[in-house]
Amino acid sequence: MLDLLKEDLKVVFERDPAVRSVFEVVFCYPGFHAMIFYRLSHWMWNSNLKFLGRLISHFGRFMTGIEIHPGATIGRGFFIDHGMGVVIGETAEIGENCTLYHGVTLGGTSWAKEKRHPTLGNNVIVGSGAKILGPFTVGDDSKIGSNSVVVKEVPPTATVVGIPGRVVLSGEKRDGVALDHNKLPDPVAKAVGCMFEQIQRLEDRIEVLQEEQKNLKAQMSHSEKEELQMNKEAV
Repeated sequence: MLDLLKEDLKVVFERDPAVRSVFEVVFCYPGFHAMIFYRLSHWMWNSNLKFLGRLISHFGRFMTGIEIHPGATIGRGFFIDHGMGVVIGETAEIGENCTLYHGVTLGGTSWAKEKRHPTLGNNVIVGSGAKILGPFTVGDDSKIGSNSVVVKEVPPTATVVGIPGRVVLSGEKRDGVALDHNKLPDPVAKAVGCMFEQIQRLEDRIEVLQEEQKNLKAQMSHSEKEELQMNKEAV
């Protein structure tokens, strides 16, 4: 467990440019504190000391604002940035080198005593405020945009945004773990833009039809005048 905590400490230096020293991490980083509580409570949970595991995790929640059930499975290289409001359920599974921002929920959608929380693959990034709800898998190297609500399977190397979450990019490879929120596509804005384009095309078509109708009326009026003139001459 000590080796895991050393890795957790190293990860903070890799993914948070604001960190200055080991002492700062040890005393001032709730995400790191939450992992200390989790590692200990998870060990007790697996040692069939369920109550003590829950008690330690509850104390960790009180101290950090991060709630990690001791039954959850978390791989190496896990990092919680800021962390306030993060909730990780009992049957959640998290792969290696994953990053969660504050306000993230890995929640369940059932009261049954079964697998009811999500599974995150390796190298997954979940933006602040995102909710992943249900016993499905988020594939390796995927990104979940801030405040998204994901309720179904996410393929590997996908980017998901929106409520409910939709895949807006797929097969995208990235360097490092930074989640550039400002570069994520906006499916709603894209849909509205397509709608405006369609409206503009329809308006252009209406103008053409109106012009054709005006010309047709003008031609008909000219024909009627010629017919009237011919009738006068015949009389």
